[in-house]
Amino acid sequence: MSPDQPTAGQPSTLVANGQPVAAQLPCTLEEFLLAQGLLPRSVVVELNGAAVAPSEFARRQLAAGDRLEIVKIVAGG
Repeated sequence: MSPDQPTAGQPSTLVANGQPVAAQLPCTLEEFLLAQGLLPRSVVVELNGAAVAPSEFARRQLAAGDRLEIVKIVAGG
């Protein structure tokens, strides 16, 4: 394994809303959201340019270098 490749469970970096974020990878999208203090059902997520259905959050694995756009859903009138 090359020295710049993280091993399982080691801190790695991905980009969320344009900012680098350290994360314990590999992990699921749902695990990442919870670690960030976000309820998975309260956000809309795009991963590497593609929308991710909330039903996929628990199955979608994140890797170092992934790019996320996360938008919080707010209700109002």
